[in-house]
Amino acid sequence: AVIGRAGAMAAAASMVAAAGGGDFSDLREIKKQLLSVAERSRERGLQHSGKWAAELAFALEPLPLSELPPPPVLTEEDARDLDAYTLAKSYFDLKEYDRAAYFLQGCKSQKAYFLYMYSRYLSGEKKKDDETVDSLGPLEKGQVKNEALRELRVELSKKHKAQELDGFGLYLYGVVLRKLDLVKEAIDVFVEAAHVLPLHWGAWLELCNLITDKEMLKFLSLPDTWMKEFFLAHIYTELQLIEEALQKYQSLIDAGFSKSTYIISQIAVAYHNIRDIDKALSIFNELRKQDPYRIENMDTFSNLLYVRSMKPELSYLAHNLCEIDKYRVETCCVIGNYYSLRSQHEKAALYFQRALKLNPRYLGAWTLMGHEYMEMKNTSAAIQAYRHAIEVNKRDYRAWYGLGQTYEILKMPFYCLYYYRRAHQLRPNDSRMLVALGECYEKLNQLVEAKKCYWRAYAVGDVEKMALVKLAKLHEQLNESEQAAQCYIKYIQDIYSCGEVVEHLEVSTAFRYLAQYYFKCKLWDEASACAQKCCAFNDTREEGKALLRQILQLRNQGETSSTDVAAPFFLPASLSANNTPTRRVSPLNLSSVTP
Repeated sequence: AVIGRAGAMAAAASMVAAAGGGDFSDLREIKKQLLSVAERSRERGLQHSGKWAAELAFALEPLPLSELPPPPVLTEEDARDLDAYTLAKSYFDLKEYDRAAYFLQGCKSQKAYFLYMYSRYLSGEKKKDDETVDSLGPLEKGQVKNEALRELRVELSKKHKAQELDGFGLYLYGVVLRKLDLVKEAIDVFVEAAHVLPLHWGAWLELCNLITDKEMLKFLSLPDTWMKEFFLAHIYTELQLIEEALQKYQSLIDAGFSKSTYIISQIAVAYHNIRDIDKALSIFNELRKQDPYRIENMDTFSNLLYVRSMKPELSYLAHNLCEIDKYRVETCCVIGNYYSLRSQHEKAALYFQRALKLNPRYLGAWTLMGHEYMEMKNTSAAIQAYRHAIEVNKRDYRAWYGLGQTYEILKMPFYCLYYYRRAHQLRPNDSRMLVALGECYEKLNQLVEAKKCYWRAYAVGDVEKMALVKLAKLHEQLNESEQAAQCYIKYIQDIYSCGEVVEHLEVSTAFRYLAQYYFKCKLWDEASACAQKCCAFNDTREEGKALLRQILQLRNQGETSSTDVAAPFFLPASLSANNTPTRRVSPLNLSSVTP
């Protein structure tokens, strides 16, 4: 008979006991468990879970012969189904899923039953993907459904009620529920799968894709096992809680997984997510030395090279991946990025489309394709691409941000506001989202909100150094000249404190405003210092010279500098002209001025 309720429970208990608590004191035992689950995953055709476990096991010290895990014990049912299973597995490996399922009909053992159901599921997925590629360009709507899902759900739910599903069976049931958009039920089943078989990474990963925020995570009752640490590190990265994720990964490295390429790649992705580009690049370069034929995560590496405009490196990466495997989604995305950097946007879009033909649920390609359509001024195609990205993963802030930008081009500020808000919720400390929100509020004439956004963008560390200028211009509009002057001064100090005077268009604007402000305040020394700075820029040179002449004229007429006008704090000594000593006035508190 099929393993009954008691048998299933006993098996579950033994697997939970094997996975142990959340400590890493016995690495040999962990290695045994990883090797065992890698083999069990492979027997069931779960290649990605098997690969993950094998990679992690490889990072640990090899075991002596006496300690290697024993082969799994065969039950009566396994022995009866062995011939059918062996034949079907060979068909399964050749992607002949219907043929595999046909020969597994009526099999009772857990392993053969799982392969039977999984073959049917994959057969439906393959047909769906083939139809998607044949009938639709990746941007046309009209979703093709996997016809097998409903039948599978009915059969698996019967088994589930009778408690006849092992950890792998529960995982497949969860996948079927997720595909049918029954998210709440899917989460419950994946949590159950993690309890029954804590060592199967696939169930944890599926759970990651369904959790949308930290609150949801709090309410999950997860098994207390060392696998939970890997899960938490992964979900923190996904939820943009990067500091927590990096702490977890560091503790995993300290526990003995320092050679794991999986952990190294995850740390690189985490640094990419917080835009610490130099750190991420150096880790990716290190990873490529350790694992030169790796294709996973190389699309993320190419995004970093793209942002840094490193053409030779990106070209080398694209050629290298092409030699390894040109028909992988990551390779297509890397080549797409390369053409995009060369401003060949049609070619880039073509490669992102090719990636989506290979895998229509590949998130990065949808988002990047949206960016390309934006460059080509094809806003409707861009909107569709970004929407597809959000369908695949609602946590993709780049897609929400992209939608905001497209609606901005279409001059639809209310839509724009909605999408930028969603992007900001996903990345609360990203100044680009805040500046975009501020601009939106400005267009809608909600100036108080706009001020708050610009100030917050400056407070969280303004990447593009534009928040203060925008804030200053708002104060200018509202005739709040003192606050505007303070923002400009702070902006100039920021730009010069970088050590390099960036080619910033707004520096001249800031000096021009300050020169005029000090002139109105009758502070001739400060006004002439700023006017002299204006002369260094093409667009303000004439105004600077005119102001200097006016100051000279007024001084000759005997006008003295005003001492009773409260002026904001002045430029740092390094910025003032050598011949003009700058008088120091106590700085005003910026935070009291700006919300």
